[in-house]
Amino acid sequence: MVLGTIIVLVFIVMLLMIYNYSVHKKIDTFTNLNQRVTSLNVLQEFMNTLGENTTIKEKLENINDILINKYAIKYSTIVVFDGAEYKIRASNVEQKHWEALKNLQNDPVFGDSIKTATPKYVTVENENEKLPYQKMEFGRAKCAIFFPLYVDNVYIGYWIIEGSMPHEFDKIDTTILEVVRNNIVTILKTVEKQSTIENIVRDDLFSGLKSAEYLYGEGKKIIDRYTTSAICIFKITNLPNINTEISRKTGDMVITQVANLVKNSLGKEYIFVRFMGPKFAIVFSGADVSGVNNFMRGLKSKVESMQIEAADDYYYYDEQDDYEKVNEGQLEIGDNNNLNDAEDVEVVVSPKLRIAISTYYKGTSLDGALKKVEEYIDLSDENTINTL
Repeated sequence: MVLGTIIVLVFIVMLLMIYNYSVHKKIDTFTNLNQRVTSLNVLQEFMNTLGENTTIKEKLENINDILINKYAIKYSTIVVFDGAEYKIRASNVEQKHWEALKNLQNDPVFGDSIKTATPKYVTVENENEKLPYQKMEFGRAKCAIFFPLYVDNVYIGYWIIEGSMPHEFDKIDTTILEVVRNNIVTILKTVEKQSTIENIVRDDLFSGLKSAEYLYGEGKKIIDRYTTSAICIFKITNLPNINTEISRKTGDMVITQVANLVKNSLGKEYIFVRFMGPKFAIVFSGADVSGVNNFMRGLKSKVESMQIEAADDYYYYDEQDDYEKVNEGQLEIGDNNNLNDAEDVEVVVSPKLRIAISTYYKGTSLDGALKKVEEYIDLSDENTINTL
């Protein structure tokens, strides 16, 4: 009787063990499946973030926030080499720890990971230990996974996630995270061009305006608040002649004064840049072409009525021979032997404008739209206003 009871109990225990194992496997399968579904959602959010009209810094910070929220990660940090030094591009770790986090490529514990392009998992065994790369901190992180980042087989930095408990990442699906790592690399490659554009924007010396690249970075954030905008390029058509027949300094004054007049005539929501050489671009955000056409007619009249005196590097010589020598570089202005032959003559110049206007539609190529307008400006030979 007793033996029979024992056999039944053992049988029941074995059944329970089998059942528990089955449940455990189902939970693991569900967890992995859930992680994969989460990963698909993460990738979709990555793509959405890439399409947003935000800066590189904002894009990477948003991506890092997505990783933290979707995978319930305590800490996530993306570090990238910028050509001169390693910089933290996104992190939710307190800034006082950044110095240590941006130098992990020098820590021996991650050396093999970088050489072999494989993740490195490190963890402590109890709360009193610290991770190998931690110098001054103890309680913040208790485990971490280090993912080296490569672009075309070139090491460019790393992504590191950290947990607050020992062995927290033991059961995490690293294959999923490696897919995420690869997508971080793709995103870094994608935003590289945007980063280049943001970094090459310059302030023009004579007009005080931003260079054309501003339109495709910060400027586009303003432009794309509207479904359509009017884009305009105008060209000071007689600027090359002013530079050669009067003086370069006079040409610079023309650029400065025209830019100031136009800038003071525009609303704050409109973007005005020096496009290239004698060409300037204005994006009238949210405005229609017909209204801009009328505005530019009035502005053209104001600009062309300007009387700009020649700069002090312009001299007129009474003796034709000396005048020609100056033009040929054979005679220096201010040469003592010829100074008496020179007399200052009051010379004024008036800028002449050629203008073309078109419509830009949000979501289309701003560069392509501007290129079309610029080509028309260059092909035309009249100082008129045209709507394309």
